[in-house]
Amino acid sequence: MSTVEDLFGLAGEVAVVTGAGRGIGEGIARTLAGAGARVVCAARRTAEIERVAGDIRDAGGQAIAVTTDVTDQSAVDALAQAALDEWGKLNIWVNNAGGSPLQMPLTELPREEWDATIALNLTAIWAGSCAAAANMEDGGRIVNISSIAAEIIVPGSGHYSAAKAATNMLTRTFAQELGPRIRVNCVMPGAVPTEIMMKAMNLTDEDLPGFEEMIHLPAGRLGTPQDLGAAVLYFSSKATEWVTGQCLRVSGGP
Repeated sequence: MSTVEDLFGLAGEVAVVTGAGRGIGEGIARTLAGAGARVVCAARRTAEIERVAGDIRDAGGQAIAVTTDVTDQSAVDALAQAALDEWGKLNIWVNNAGGSPLQMPLTELPREEWDATIALNLTAIWAGSCAAAANMEDGGRIVNISSIAAEIIVPGSGHYSAAKAATNMLTRTFAQELGPRIRVNCVMPGAVPTEIMMKAMNLTDEDLPGFEEMIHLPAGRLGTPQDLGAAVLYFSSKATEWVTGQCLRVSGGP
């Protein structure tokens, strides 16, 4: 029977995390590194991913930073190659980069914002998954970060919700098409006060206690990047060798 360390340890594994410079992506990168994975931190903001990778190394882990625009196919392919060049393999790919800073009715949404939202929150996940699948060994894992907005109506976020609902179906389809060689699962975060969520909802740090009281989550608090990192670790580990095509709500409530 496997030990807990056998089930959840990632020693020797190589993981790519997009959007790893802050917020949920940073939490995922730090959690996977803490479990023993060698992490490729990817995002557009070079200084941010260099900081995260440096912190992981300072804590005794292994990490590199690769500046990446996930809406650029050549950059995504180069990201996969960077993992291979550095460590010779690729085991885990986390499609985390995403979000939308605007909230407005669909009939008022500029076409360019619709296109940008779909490109970042859906097409980039397809592209990243394809790049991962082309370069992974058997037993690879892809984890997509969706949102509870995929299943509930968030006024003013119809464009984002549509992209995330499609991400959930993309997850299930990839799981069917890539199995059994690669497992594909999805995490749907709830309210985590990241920079992009605060901007989209026009919230400040001073607003958070009132917002938390208003939504009144059964768990009693808002989410943290570590909460999401733990869920991604679950899907990345041997503990879920018999789990694929699933979308897990990590939202502080039902």
